Amino acid sequence: MKLPCITMLATLLLTGPAAAQLQIAPPATIPSAAPEKQKPKPHTITKKKEAAPAPKPSASPKPTPTPAATVIPAPPTDNSNADLVFGAYQRGQYKTAFDLATVRAQAGDPKAMTMLGELYSNAMGIRRDYAKAAEWYKRAADAGDREAMFALAMLRISGRGGSLDKSEAVKLMASAAKLGEPKAAYNLALLYLDGQTLPQDVRRSAELLRQAADAGLPEAQYALATFYKEGTGVPKDPERAVRLLQAASLADNVDAEVEYAIAMFNGTGTPKNQPAAVALLRKASRQGSAIAQNRLAWVLINGVGVAMDKVEGFKWHLVAKTAGKGDPELDKQLSDLPAEDRAKAEAAARKWLGTK
Repeated sequence: MKLPCITMLATLLLTGPAAAQLQIAPPATIPSAAPEKQKPKPHTITKKKEAAPAPKPSASPKPTPTPAATVIPAPPTDNSNADLVFGAYQRGQYKTAFDLATVRAQAGDPKAMTMLGELYSNAMGIRRDYAKAAEWYKRAADAGDREAMFALAMLRISGRGGSLDKSEAVKLMASAAKLGEPKAAYNLALLYLDGQTLPQDVRRSAELLRQAADAGLPEAQYALATFYKEGTGVPKDPERAVRLLQAASLADNVDAEVEYAIAMFNGTGTPKNQPAAVALLRKASRQGSAIAQNRLAWVLINGVGVAMDKVEGFKWHLVAKTAGKGDPELDKQLSDLPAEDRAKAEAAARKWLGTK
């Protein structure tokens, strides 16, 4: 039976998302530099000079990952009765799924027990009850279900459905990871990287990220790409980093799309392809990435790798600014824009944002 499971989509903050440390700086926008400042190379997307490096074992403390539940299907089985349960779940018939899963769970089916845990945990077809969710997850975990182990770990680490118990959470997560649960490996990697719940061990973190990335988890692919890019727990390998970014991008991981676009724009670890990079920046911008919106604004306003379009570029600048990604240099250029074009850009931004 295909079953849902829970994942902590914790953001991997290596003192800040790697993409968030990058900016486009075309030559036309670079002021005359003082002798001590280094100019970016022409027509590249470059790191801010003040950006902090990726953390090493002795780096300053990093934010603790925050749990957030997301439902995804589990591997299929040959149990047709169990598939009826998941089929009802997929169609949004949660009460039917609950009734069917209850019968299967009472007959000893661990997948059905995991389903009941999911339904109780997420208030699907029944009132939310973390305590009951934990009971069903535990029964399924004791029966060897790796998804239940991970789901129960997430409840334990957040203190839902019982007392907070990070030690048990780590044990459950490790057991699930050993059984091949990629989300467990990914989140365990974050705990090793964080260095609070577990002693910081970036090499062990990289090993677990590789396990999850090889299983196709986009978040792990993006995180591992950052490791290879920065040389955190693994040797620096820009080409391998780009391959991982590409894989995560194909799975619509927005952070990876931005990083991959930057790599293609600059030809870092991959052949330079600015038109493809700009297309990917457009996609990420439409998905709501303020970083992509800011970079797209730069290339459109300056006509780098794409035909110049100041109205469209300033539209994205204003959208990014609304999301907290301001840019004083682009503000200055906007003020110098002819009034008619500025009005068009502002109207386009309002339309995108759904404001008057």
